Amino acid sequence: MRKLMVVVAFGAAILAVVADSAANYVDPFVGTAGTGHTFPAACVPFGLVQAGPDTGNGDWDHCSGYRYGDSSIFGFSQTHLNGTGCPDLGDVRMLPFTSESAPESVPYDKASESARPGFYTVTLDGGVKVEVSATERCAIYRMSYPKDAHCRLLVDPRWCITRGKTPASCIQFCDVAPDGKTGVSGKVVVNNWVKRTYAFKMEFSRPFVSERDLVFDFGASQGEPLVVKVALSALGGVSDAERNLATEIPGWDFDRVASAADAKWEKMLSRVAVEGSDDQKRNFYTSLYHLFIQPNDISDAGQSPYYSTLSTWDTFRAAHPLYTILVPEIVPDLVRSMQRQGEFTGYLPIWTLWGRDNQCMIGTHSVPVLVDAYLKGFPGDWESVYAQIKETLTKRHEGRGKERWDLLERHGYYPYDVIRSESVSRTLECAYDDWCAAQMAAKLGREEDAKFFLRRSGNWRNVLDPSLGLMRSRDSKGKWRDPFDPSAVGYGAGYDFTEGNSYQYTWHVMHDPDGLVAALGGRDAFVDKLDALFERPEEMKGNVLDVTGLIGQYVHGNEPSHHVIYFYTLVGERDKAARRVRDVFDRFYLPKPDGLCGNDDCGQMSAWYVFSALGFYPFNPCGGTYVLGAPQIPKAVVRLGNGKTLTVIAKNFSKENKYVKSVTFNGKPLDKTIEHADLMSGGELVFEMTAK
Repeated sequence: MRKLMVVVAFGAAILAVVADSAANYVDPFVGTAGTGHTFPAACVPFGLVQAGPDTGNGDWDHCSGYRYGDSSIFGFSQTHLNGTGCPDLGDVRMLPFTSESAPESVPYDKASESARPGFYTVTLDGGVKVEVSATERCAIYRMSYPKDAHCRLLVDPRWCITRGKTPASCIQFCDVAPDGKTGVSGKVVVNNWVKRTYAFKMEFSRPFVSERDLVFDFGASQGEPLVVKVALSALGGVSDAERNLATEIPGWDFDRVASAADAKWEKMLSRVAVEGSDDQKRNFYTSLYHLFIQPNDISDAGQSPYYSTLSTWDTFRAAHPLYTILVPEIVPDLVRSMQRQGEFTGYLPIWTLWGRDNQCMIGTHSVPVLVDAYLKGFPGDWESVYAQIKETLTKRHEGRGKERWDLLERHGYYPYDVIRSESVSRTLECAYDDWCAAQMAAKLGREEDAKFFLRRSGNWRNVLDPSLGLMRSRDSKGKWRDPFDPSAVGYGAGYDFTEGNSYQYTWHVMHDPDGLVAALGGRDAFVDKLDALFERPEEMKGNVLDVTGLIGQYVHGNEPSHHVIYFYTLVGERDKAARRVRDVFDRFYLPKPDGLCGNDDCGQMSAWYVFSALGFYPFNPCGGTYVLGAPQIPKAVVRLGNGKTLTVIAKNFSKENKYVKSVTFNGKPLDKTIEHADLMSGGELVFEMTAK
């Protein structure tokens, strides 16, 4: 009896550990409705493949290929984008069915649908149960057809998640053919957001009986599931895809692959152990999951990592600084990947997808990512990196039309009558990149370069209208735009701002907050103006789909606003920072399909959540100084990559106690900031919370 009790107790302890695992709190459906643009596809951290359902195509709502409220599934494709505002990928669609002819889509039983980070399952009308899991470069499907039903499978390599055109119009070349009776392989050229080439290899667990137009008939079901394996190569040919498949899924054991995916996610997510309510844990671990989906390693098996899916306009702000804390081991490879991309295109990354740069958005925000890694002491060929930074920020490159360094030199800003799109935002974003370049130049002993870039980093002053205290465009003769409406929001030609307006971009001076405070009339006037931002009516003139999550004219659903709340800490208004952070948490991060207020943007929205939940944020994301806020969970233990741990404690944390009375790090008082080197040394960061 004693032995039995010990066994039962041990078993109960094991179940308790499993039930409280980090991965169990991830909800892949968060953000799949509303404007989150996330997906529930099966993947592993930083993998090339995200295998799962596509429920729509051709519009902004389906940038990820999936939307929670849709009632039918077009098929299951192998790659997806997490939270972007532009659609692409959706490679190699498959659709199992039992009818005589292949349907366009199949309704499904919503109650049967479930997902965890490395696994997805659903039952389609007609009774076909589909289960999906993945490795880094491969996907595996277990398709269980009803007994005696006809087992058919459509393989569609001409499918592409696109916008405003049919999927097939994206495919420029498609050379695909069956491999005997047990597979199919091919090479495809896609021209959508970027032009890219990929190869794939697919294998079936049993031979097909017949095939016509890539519709495979496996005969009547005898109760045994059909297992399908798919491997991709983003850089090579079919032989590389075959090698990826042989390396990562040599057998047919679906459960073994799914268990391995679970283990990879648990290892990654458990780098942070948080305490709190179930909803707090769901929000936190789902945010970590979204953070770790990308960047994606597009190399083939056995090669050095080559990271792409770099949405740097978004992710330089918080996602990349968070990688330096939580997954520092990938940072040197990220640096080398950006160098490699720069060698390929002639300039450092702007927005790269599968090794191609789409030049989407503005600025060259791989620069702060690289300089941040350098200043934090990561290894790298920094002389070569700096040479690429200098060339990128000073020379015009063929095919890169957005940056005109000659105009910045001549005017100190982008004139709106010459640069007819986003002139103010581009001036501000380039000024920030210049400041980052100046820091690296100075540390490398390039004094003249440092002076040059530092001077240009002050260009923000040239688009700040002192009479209004707002950023405002000017023409080539120096005249302010008139008429001028600070609430006008837009993007592209004819607009002075990028996915925002003057109210949001006036604060886009992360590298010189003291200078901005002074320019806006000093501390008291600055605080009044900052208060007014949050208190203005939630109205804008114009319509940009990405501008969501409003508190007054603060826009949490888009990235240019993400640092703004932390200005309050820097000017000594810590209580206001705490109140605004709590407001954002309560309104814009909820554990349900429409729980995100904007595109997750390759993990940036999620990174803001993780940092802010821990109580600090990279206001200036280059250099390693974090501004203190107010933690939103009672306790977190962060396993740092150097073997040390950082414990964050919010004493007396509760719904009512949202303000911070004091902060200490290893017993020493902190006021406004904490440094990266201190955090990485480990210890206790303690916030004493209070109701007022």
